[in-house]
Amino acid sequence: MRFGALEAGGTKMVCAVGTEDGKILEQVSIPTETPEVTMPKLLEYFRDKDIAALGIGCFGPVDLDKESKTYGHIMMTPKMAWRGYDICGYFRENLKIPVGFDTDVNGSMLGESTWGCARGLDTAIYITVGTGVGVGVLAGGKLLHGMQHPEGGHLLIPARADDSYKGKCPSHGHCLEGLAAGPAIEERWGAKGAALADRKEVWELEAHYLAYAIVNYILVLSPQKIILGGGVMHQRQLFPMVRDKVKEMLGGYLQTKELDDMDSYIVCPSLEDNQGILGAMKLGMNALEEVR
Repeated sequence: MRFGALEAGGTKMVCAVGTEDGKILEQVSIPTETPEVTMPKLLEYFRDKDIAALGIGCFGPVDLDKESKTYGHIMMTPKMAWRGYDICGYFRENLKIPVGFDTDVNGSMLGESTWGCARGLDTAIYITVGTGVGVGVLAGGKLLHGMQHPEGGHLLIPARADDSYKGKCPSHGHCLEGLAAGPAIEERWGAKGAALADRKEVWELEAHYLAYAIVNYILVLSPQKIILGGGVMHQRQLFPMVRDKVKEMLGGYLQTKELDDMDSYIVCPSLEDNQGILGAMKLGMNALEEVR
């Protein structure tokens, strides 16, 4: 049986077809423009692929309440052309197949819990640090939604005493995204992260903010594993710095086997950057199961 997967991002739409054992058969990338331009291209890709269901991991915020009249819509996104767009309904109407839907970062979490480094775990979080910051949460073996879905990237964080930067987020300023996402790094330091790789002070500050947030996630959610992905985390020197700062900030308060092995607790993604598309594929599988 074949399943379609769409990782819908603000810059590109990654489309794939795969099988229920997690094997990707083919994959393409289509630029994200307006819905009028982009959606027909996506439909054309999936229309003749003989897929049993489609899963979508989408940039947000999105409406995940199946009882809501706007379920499957993209909500108050800063990408104005997509605000209020019924991306889920478009595919249901045109493909006539079940469509699974969740946030892109929840999709990545699902990919890792199904086929990756969080497989078999009850509770874990996936944090993506790139153009924005998103947090996907697996709690009690299920993706966490609540009244909408976690917005852990906007956790409010005080500026470090020596950091006068006002923050990039237009809503909060000093939230994790406003202080630590890629655009904040570029605005604060005057260059993109890749050009700052040898600037230790850049990554010490970045690690401080990431660790501050992670400690709060640990205390609230008690995850068994924390996965850090996204473009900013391609700076691999961040991982040991974050682990050390998390341990320091926890101050010995928690004593668990996971925290005793920080190298295995705070980790990079394990699915060769396919965690998002594989998670979307699993959303499609779940949607098919729900209608059987």
